[in-house]
Amino acid sequence: MLLEMLIVILLFCFWFFNWFGFASIEGAEIYVFGVFAFFIVLDILFFWISFIHLNSIRQRNDLDAASLIGTDIQDAYDFGQLGLLVVDQDNVVIWTSSLFHDRGIDVIDSNILTLLPPLKELLNSPADKVVKVEFKGRLYDIKYISEARLFIFKDCTEYENVLNYSKEQAIVLGLITIDNYNDVASDTDESADAVNQVRSLITDYCRDFGVLLRRVKNDTYFAVCNYASLKKMEDDKFTLIEDVRVAMMKETTPLTLSIGFAYDFPDVGKLNEMAGNAIDVALSRGGDQVVVSQYGAELRFFGGKTTAVETTSKIKVRSVADSLISLIKSSGNVYVMGHIDMDMDALGSCLGIVAIADWCNKNAKIVYNPRLAEKKARLAFQSAFPRETFDKMTISPEDALNNIKSTTLLVVVDVGVPDMVLAPKVLDKASKVIVIDHHRRSDKYVERPVLNYVEPSASSASEIIAEMIKYATANPRINLKPAFATLMLSGIFLDSNYFKSKSTGMRTFEAAEILKEYGADNAQADDYLKDEYEEYSLITKIISTMETPSYGVVYCTSSDKDIIERSTIAKVANQVMQLKGINACFVIGKTDDKTIRMSARSDGTINVQLLCERMGGGGHFTMAACLFTNTTVEDVAGILKDTLHDYLDSARNVPAGGEV
Repeated sequence: MLLEMLIVILLFCFWFFNWFGFASIEGAEIYVFGVFAFFIVLDILFFWISFIHLNSIRQRNDLDAASLIGTDIQDAYDFGQLGLLVVDQDNVVIWTSSLFHDRGIDVIDSNILTLLPPLKELLNSPADKVVKVEFKGRLYDIKYISEARLFIFKDCTEYENVLNYSKEQAIVLGLITIDNYNDVASDTDESADAVNQVRSLITDYCRDFGVLLRRVKNDTYFAVCNYASLKKMEDDKFTLIEDVRVAMMKETTPLTLSIGFAYDFPDVGKLNEMAGNAIDVALSRGGDQVVVSQYGAELRFFGGKTTAVETTSKIKVRSVADSLISLIKSSGNVYVMGHIDMDMDALGSCLGIVAIADWCNKNAKIVYNPRLAEKKARLAFQSAFPRETFDKMTISPEDALNNIKSTTLLVVVDVGVPDMVLAPKVLDKASKVIVIDHHRRSDKYVERPVLNYVEPSASSASEIIAEMIKYATANPRINLKPAFATLMLSGIFLDSNYFKSKSTGMRTFEAAEILKEYGADNAQADDYLKDEYEEYSLITKIISTMETPSYGVVYCTSSDKDIIERSTIAKVANQVMQLKGINACFVIGKTDDKTIRMSARSDGTINVQLLCERMGGGGHFTMAACLFTNTTVEDVAGILKDTLHDYLDSARNVPAGGEV
């Protein structure tokens, strides 16, 4: 190249300066052109020969997979669609097996991490780590062997296609129930416009999403579809329940839907059982929602934006009460248990079950630990009964665990989550369990109870037990001592916030009337709940920390230095809800060295249960709670704000076309 440049410069000088008369020579242009043409041909030949030479060197350095592992193994690799790729210390590809060449993929001298960024996960991961990557229109499972700087590509395109197809076509079973159908059918003919309108909406929606329907009862449909249809309905957020809610807004007794779907299990019998459990969960949470049950996974909830509709029919109460009495009579003895940090409602409902057991002439004891009871409940319980009666009526969790028998009946009241009962080990050992609760059912629930009665429209568990005592077909009627009735009334006062909460209905007042008939002292019941000066001062202090993260929503926090009662947190929430312009409030406080609790209240326009479930808690539409361990009040407040940011809009109960 230097020689060519020198000759070109000399020719230019001879021509431009006419040295030795060069420019005057006849045909000098031809000589110059000839020199340039010669150089061009020479350069082409030089580059061509150099390319062939370098390529031959590269081919000699390239390794053929067959020469390393043998032709037979190479055929096995080709049959299994396995590709090998080796990189240098800079992750530049220096060799590939025949799979890449056969598919026209040339990645030699390319940085593999630039081409496929997901492979960065493999560099510092265990040897068994596998990454799935799409490359050149096909899917590969890729594994990395660091010692050899070797990437192994396994083509899984066909497998993934078959897997996705089988998943999309997997059978899904479901149940669709019309809530409150019996209330409407009792007043109108089955062909009423409201019922027909709901049936039409169900049929149209299922037809649009490819769901096969069969009516199995007047208020229930059996549904069959594939997973692809279920996925479309989930993406659609099951707008069917919203369509029904909007259509029923003007009705005196609005109809809503409860839907349960189950999938991801090959046995249709098991799927049918899962679908039944899913619809039970939806109904026990107040209806108007969809519960999707995937085998081995947590339940998924859609809807649930309206409060449970209170029913005035006592048929179900009488039926459950008679079943409860029958189970008590057939048992050897009865243990009754509430939730940890037993409050007045849990205590009152326990006493109601003891009264029913006494009427059945069965020995009944309350599983009780004073350290796991709230201060007011503990003092009220001990002061209401003589020491001898108190000791006869209660049993410690340790003694209950040691003395429980196969004939023992365990009644769990005011709670349905196994981890929140007062004595979880007793629950695990009991063979026969009854659950009576007024909180909406969550995905964590007591397994296989012999009797399950969850009534979200009730304000308290004491209200439910009072109804059972009143409406059971018992002759003579069940006797309830005045001391029992007073403590149960105090429980209703607590959970209904003295009849001011949104969960208070006609049944709540009727339950209070029932307890008054049995001699309940409302003055004494109120006295059990009165605050001491120190507690009142603490409540005022916590309210002063109020902050507003969103319009109509506030939260209060206690100091990490203060250990406060669970009931105090609830009282702060109840007092805050008395202020105008507040739709929901959350109160966070430390109840022991390792536990932070959050109490949530709502005026009915926001479903605080859904919000608390996102934080690991649960409860009622207008009353819910969460429990956190090994954290701080400030961190819990941060979790609350993040949850409000992500889910507050979906938790608002906004009427169609209306605004909050």
